[in-house]
Amino acid sequence: MLEVRIHGRGGQGGVTSAEIVALAAINEGKYAQAFPSFGPERRGAPVLSFIRIDDRKIRARYEIREPDVVVVLDPSLIEVAGVTSGIKAGGILVVNSSKPIEELKQRYSINVRTAVVDATNIARQILGLPITNTTMIGALVRATGAVDLESLVAPLQHRFGKLADKNIAVCRRAYAETIMEDM
Repeated sequence: MLEVRIHGRGGQGGVTSAEIVALAAINEGKYAQAFPSFGPERRGAPVLSFIRIDDRKIRARYEIREPDVVVVLDPSLIEVAGVTSGIKAGGILVVNSSKPIEELKQRYSINVRTAVVDATNIARQILGLPITNTTMIGALVRATGAVDLESLVAPLQHRFGKLADKNIAVCRRAYAETIMEDM
C-alpha cells in the first residue's frame, strides 16, 4: 500500500489534490482513500491531507503517521511543520521549491530521497495564480508512479470544468520538470 501525506495551507487545494489522485487510482481499478486533517479551519493555516492507494481493499481508517511519500505544497512549511517526521525508510519527499535539491537537503537537514519542482512558477505561468495543488499532483505522480499521468485527466476535468485544460497543463508540465534525486 502506498501512503501519502500532503502538507499545505488552507486554501491551497491540498485536500482537492488528494481527492483527484484517489479518483484517478479508483479509475485504474485500484482501491484508494483521500481524507483531510485540520485544526481551526482558516485560510493560510497548515492543513494535512492523506492518500492511500492499494491493489487490495483498504481497511485502515486512521491518519497516516508513517507515510511512504510526503508532498509539500508550500515550501515555508518545511521550517514549521516537521514535514519529514515519520517518513518511512526509503520514503520520498516531494517539494515545491525553486531551490536545488542539495541546497534544500542541507538547509533543512533532509535525509530522505527528494524530488523538487518549481510548482509556484509553473502555476503562475499557466494558471496566472500561485495555486500549486494540481501542479504538485504531476510531481507526485512523477516521483512515485502511483497512477498513470493520463488517469488524472478525467478527475481534473470533472473537478475543474472550464479550467480543466490549464490544470491538466500544469500537472503535465510539473511531471516533465520534476527533478528526482538518485539514491
